Amino acid sequence: MTTLAAPDAPPKSRPTLGRGAAFTLVAVVIATLLGASAAPTPLYELYQSHWGFSSLQSTLVFGIYAVSLLLALLTVGSLSDYIGRRPVLVTALAFEAVAMAMFASAESLGLLLAARVVQGFATGAAISALGSTLIDLERRPGRGSTVNSIAPTVGLAVGAIGSSLISEHLPRPTSTVFLVFLALFVLELLGIWAAPETAVRQQGALASMRPTLAVPSPALGMLMLTGPCLIAVWALGGFYLSLGPSLARSALDVHTSLIGAIMVATLTGTGAIAVFVLRNVAARRVLLVGTSALIAGVAVTLVGAETSSAAIVLAGTAIAGVGFGAGFQGTIHTVMPLAAPHERAGLLSTIYVIAYLANSVPALLAGYLVGEIGLVDTTRLYGGLVILLAGAAFLGLLVRPAPVSTS
Repeated sequence: MTTLAAPDAPPKSRPTLGRGAAFTLVAVVIATLLGASAAPTPLYELYQSHWGFSSLQSTLVFGIYAVSLLLALLTVGSLSDYIGRRPVLVTALAFEAVAMAMFASAESLGLLLAARVVQGFATGAAISALGSTLIDLERRPGRGSTVNSIAPTVGLAVGAIGSSLISEHLPRPTSTVFLVFLALFVLELLGIWAAPETAVRQQGALASMRPTLAVPSPALGMLMLTGPCLIAVWALGGFYLSLGPSLARSALDVHTSLIGAIMVATLTGTGAIAVFVLRNVAARRVLLVGTSALIAGVAVTLVGAETSSAAIVLAGTAIAGVGFGAGFQGTIHTVMPLAAPHERAGLLSTIYVIAYLANSVPALLAGYLVGEIGLVDTTRLYGGLVILLAGAAFLGLLVRPAPVSTS
């Protein structure tokens, strides 16, 4: 059974970061990984003009990343509980750097898809280990869960905006942003190498790689209660990351990659603000805020799409962003404290499996439907699905109040 490792005296040959610095570094790595995952979103219009991308191909590029990430979560998502956090993270960041090099040199759809596969697997291998490390290193109970909710949303916002600005103002727009991320991942790899190990090795590493979903029995009921909200949150994120630029270009008649990035950044940025503001609020209340904001925000966004109003779409996106952040935060704060230290990576992997299935499968279906019924009708159906899921979660919370820990 894994216990948290006290920071022993490090070998003289390898400098070691203090726990506070390591905590900050891990948060930055999470943000960078998610930022890199959002970097292709503003570039879809360039890919469409250069390579003749369709909406379905755009969602395929997005979806194959999520599928690869899921495979990693199902196989190596719990590995850091057995061999330690640092070996998993160093290896994952090395593969992430390789993926950035592949993106920078991609000149066809096939190479782009290959880069997304490598990126997805590297991110999936790292993400649960990173989240578990945050909780391992936290000095105050609950801080790790809060940062684990904020860092991904901040990363998505910064990655989308940064990619758009770089692609519009620097040469080689489809390469430069990935070279920037490549440099960041190399630096972060060196930092993680110097970070303290927080998990004790134990037997069973190979057995842990069998595709399984690990949910400790105390957490199962809470995960089922929060599941519809978790699905709604990440399904909405998948739509913005895959089809947001197309919605801006078609329904809003805006032809710049920046508007699609702004939509993503508005959703995830307001989500990060919501997480910070609500960090000390009881998890059940956070979930009620999240589900309510999702319902209201998506409804306003649909009105904006119907009236071709960019202002209304962005207002609705900002409201939905509160739900995006609060819904994910409420799930993490409700479920993760119910796992023992040696169960954290496995449980977090399960949460991310649900999240990325919701993130990819509806988006892929939407990409197909765009070609069949058009973007506006697809947006209506997609928005309706998110509202139904959020409504189901809201009613479930009212009918069955959950015992919640804010730690």
